[in-house]
Amino acid sequence: MRILHIFRAPVGGLFRHVRDLVRGQAELGHEVGVICDSTSSDAMAATHLKAMEQHCCLGIHRIAMSRTPGFGDLSSATAIVETGKELNPDIAHGHGAKGGVYARLAAARLGAKSVYTPHGGVLHYKWSSLQGLAYLGAEKLLLTRTDGLVFVCRYEQKLFATKLGLGKAQHAIAHNGLWPEEFCAVPLEADATDILFVGELRTLKGVDELLEALAIVNTTGKITATITGSGPDEDGFRQKATSLGLNDKARFTGALPAREAFAKGWLMVIPSRAESFPYIVLETIAAHKPLITTNVGGIPEVLTADTLIVPNDAAALANRMFQMLEDRTKADADAKSLANKFSGSMSASQMSQKITSFYETLM
Repeated sequence: MRILHIFRAPVGGLFRHVRDLVRGQAELGHEVGVICDSTSSDAMAATHLKAMEQHCCLGIHRIAMSRTPGFGDLSSATAIVETGKELNPDIAHGHGAKGGVYARLAAARLGAKSVYTPHGGVLHYKWSSLQGLAYLGAEKLLLTRTDGLVFVCRYEQKLFATKLGLGKAQHAIAHNGLWPEEFCAVPLEADATDILFVGELRTLKGVDELLEALAIVNTTGKITATITGSGPDEDGFRQKATSLGLNDKARFTGALPAREAFAKGWLMVIPSRAESFPYIVLETIAAHKPLITTNVGGIPEVLTADTLIVPNDAAALANRMFQMLEDRTKADADAKSLANKFSGSMSASQMSQKITSFYETLM
């Protein structure tokens, strides 16, 4: 098959998912190409895009795509169709809200089957808000142009079905996975902190809760944290760290590749308020790192409920941090056991094969 993946920004878990899918489908012998935004990029994105080139015999094509809806969408959609005509894809697979719009509108013009993976996106909105009404209404209309839906977890599938219905589109669930070389421990640096956060710096990810919990645990000792990532709420989090008296205990490093970041802190804390099926949880497990995370989204599909904490509760988070910091030997042993348990099942190859087989049913 000739497969074209369309998405907006080359960042975050969505981009990681596409990179894995591109590699996996190329290894299965398919011809794969990518269309993504030309205006949102950084050094890390450029490195990943360069590495993808070896798997993209249909090329990597950069077209300007705005984050929010606007008149520019018409020119972007036209450019995507023109590029698609040269590539002649059998499958146009859109990722995220913007990529999903472009892929489904282009598929009919290209004679391709349209596939959509939400990756959370508009599912975070409610019908009761004006913005939610607009975004969810557009998604509802686009269902008539959707041949197949692929969800990264059961939670996302259920949420989509509840808010929008599944229409006449066939659907499949394919959990994210990792590559075999990722299942190995990451040694800590000499100046590694007690706590680590890796992710986008936005309120949805609960970094403010982590800072409040860090302030609580520091009432009885000096516990340090590394906060790795970038995002729209970074300045606010830095100000909050200062107001909580954490300037000598919490360091911000900017965005780093996950495995590089893993060396900078011992206990990973992911206090998200909402998630779909986050790669960082899988990557943390594969790196043999102790982990605290919340009972949201698709995370309970990987970890049992008794190991998770509720979101929006800094006291509960602080208590769990106390417990794990008190017995690091047990926490390390549990982390190694969890990595061994999942090393054969959380597979990017299996994820790619399942999604590609789903394409075949559409064809």
